Amino acid sequence: MSDALAEHPVPPADSPVPAYTPGATVKGRIKVADEVVEKVAALAALEVAGVADMGGDLARAFESVRDRIGIGARRGNQGVSAQIHDRQVAVSLTIVVEYGHVVMEVAAEVKTNVARSVSRMLGMRVMEVNVTVDDVRMPGEVRPSPAEDPAAEDPALMPT
Repeated sequence: MSDALAEHPVPPADSPVPAYTPGATVKGRIKVADEVVEKVAALAALEVAGVADMGGDLARAFESVRDRIGIGARRGNQGVSAQIHDRQVAVSLTIVVEYGHVVMEVAAEVKTNVARSVSRMLGMRVMEVNVTVDDVRMPGEVRPSPAEDPAAEDPALMPT
């Protein structure tokens, strides 16, 4: 028996599963949903020092209402959109920067970190990353969680 056959023996004819030969090309497709790219991009953006939140005013207001009435968890891809075409991706993000950080430096670092993370984790070529800075979070201004927000516990305290 030759060395090549000894390394990859042929399975018996009655074997239910054909043997996989290492290095062989397996047919099939892999599709990554836009939402996966958006979540990876959002997490990469939030890793950057100076990024306080994601999303524009409307998206953050909607999430605040969702938190108050207890419908679902916060979306991981808030403020991010991605378009995939032939293993190439374009990402657009909207961020809120913490007061005291240099806005252009934070935005540039977001672009770099998002491109690096999406490319590394998903194996896609990042064609562009567009960053919109929608707001600045002031010192001490914290996004209230449902447990900390008194209006969330007592509907009578909710503004009308």
